[in-house]
Amino acid sequence: MRSYFLLFIFLIFFTSQAKAQNERPITLEETIDLARIQSVDAAVALNELKTAYWEYRTFRADLLPEMSFKGTLPDYNKSYNAYQQEDGSYTFVRNNSLGLSGNLSIDQNIWFSGGTLSLTSSLDFINQLGNNSYKQYMSVPVGVQLIQPVFGVNHTKWNRRIEPVRYAEAKAAFLTATEQVTMNAIAYFFNLLMAKEQLGTARQNQLNADRLYEVAQAKRQMGQISENELLQLKLAALNAQASLTQAESTLNARMFQLRAFLGLSEQDVLDPVIPGKVPELEMVYDVVLEKALARHSFAQSIRRRQLQADYEVAAARGNLRSIDLFANFGYTGRNNQLSSAYRDLLDNQIVEVGITIPLVDWGKRKGKVQVARSNREVVMSRIRQEEISFNQDIFLLVANFNNQSAQLMIAEEADKIAQQRYKTSIETFLIGKINTLDLNDAQNSKDEAKQNHINELYYYWYYFYQLRSLTLWDFEQNRDLEADFERIVR
Repeated sequence: MRSYFLLFIFLIFFTSQAKAQNERPITLEETIDLARIQSVDAAVALNELKTAYWEYRTFRADLLPEMSFKGTLPDYNKSYNAYQQEDGSYTFVRNNSLGLSGNLSIDQNIWFSGGTLSLTSSLDFINQLGNNSYKQYMSVPVGVQLIQPVFGVNHTKWNRRIEPVRYAEAKAAFLTATEQVTMNAIAYFFNLLMAKEQLGTARQNQLNADRLYEVAQAKRQMGQISENELLQLKLAALNAQASLTQAESTLNARMFQLRAFLGLSEQDVLDPVIPGKVPELEMVYDVVLEKALARHSFAQSIRRRQLQADYEVAAARGNLRSIDLFANFGYTGRNNQLSSAYRDLLDNQIVEVGITIPLVDWGKRKGKVQVARSNREVVMSRIRQEEISFNQDIFLLVANFNNQSAQLMIAEEADKIAQQRYKTSIETFLIGKINTLDLNDAQNSKDEAKQNHINELYYYWYYFYQLRSLTLWDFEQNRDLEADFERIVR
């Protein structure tokens, strides 16, 4: 009774575990959709896009007016300070005061000149404490301040040229990364599909090997085959069992990899479905290259690196000499009454011109200019080499894709023929028309043809999405790949 009870418990546990697993078929299209939404790679690409977006927003904000307030509330000072008298001697005087100050400023960067224009308004209050106490207000109702470098590099103007290109590069890189996620998903999907087919093949091979060994034992008893052939079939049956165990382990490993990549539960048992008919497409190298150079992040990267190299040269040349203009215009008033401090205003004008010209620096600044120019030449040389490699890679990829359709058709036909040949070989062996060597050759050919068919199917889709990632173009719908970036980053 105890044994029956334990068996009953085991059956219940086994049934519950089987039900806990969610076995379902999964297509290539579903795998791609899940990867673009749930995979870690997709999350990384999204966060990189968000970083680039907020960097671009920061740049745009630098072009707009900025309002700020600065104040001291309060400033209490009770101390002794050194004071130089008329005869040159020093004495210490006591300071006992309470002060308040506030400054409201609206600043605007001037992109075409590189300067900064500010509109300010300030109010200061001081209350001298002690025996000779008094209080006074000083106001600057409105003031205009200009800070303008004359020969230095205009950072704002260069940023207006570089930052939009950088953001366009980031958007293109996001679309490319999305297609790269797709290619990774394709690789994991076909790895699982290959493992599934290998497991199915291993099971079928084991059944056939056991069946053939049983038949061979009967033939041996009748003297129709030799002992050596019987041992070969027994060894084949053992090898089939080992292959089946290895195929099961491989399937579990491949399924774990795909589940982890897609962010699925360990309870999900995925059954990959062989993709159906592939689209009949013929790629033209000139068209693919044109779209890649116009839309891929590589094209934006080239433009950005060229601009940055030019900026470094301009910055080095601007440091050869420096002249800065500082001008402050406005009105000020002071009185011991707050309301009177805004009356009878006086001019408050400051104009300063600062100049820095190195007389003897032993060629240090000129050397920095030459270094910047040399670096620019290095960047240009690398860009030219990268363009050659980029064009060559696209040429080879287009050629591989166009050949892949034929390769896939051949592999599919070879798979059918190998399957039929193996089936015929088994029937022929059973009637004693072929030996075990011919039978093993038919089996190996059948297994290789099946694996080759899946491999060629994988390469077709991999090349297809690799072309999409380089051109950012949907060749099936004949339209460009787009995304609502404002919605995505929010």
